[in-house]
Amino acid sequence: MLILTRKKDESIILDNKIEIKIIALDDGKVKVGIEAPKEVEIHRKEIYDKIQEENKQSSAKLSQIEELKKYMRIEKK
Repeated sequence: MLILTRKKDESIILDNKIEIKIIALDDGKVKVGIEAPKEVEIHRKEIYDKIQEENKQSSAKLSQIEELKKYMRIEKK
């Protein structure tokens, strides 16, 4: 993990196309601005984790449906 120190109005550039800028520091909170191409998805970590969990659950349900379809094909013959 790279750890950097930045002050208000200072930035970090990622991959020559994403800029992360410190907008404000207030009462233990940091306000961050991110400029990135539209095709780059940006999520807060807690939202990203929820998306990943829902994707896992959906994938498990899809595999159950596929198994049920196989079983139904066997029974029809």
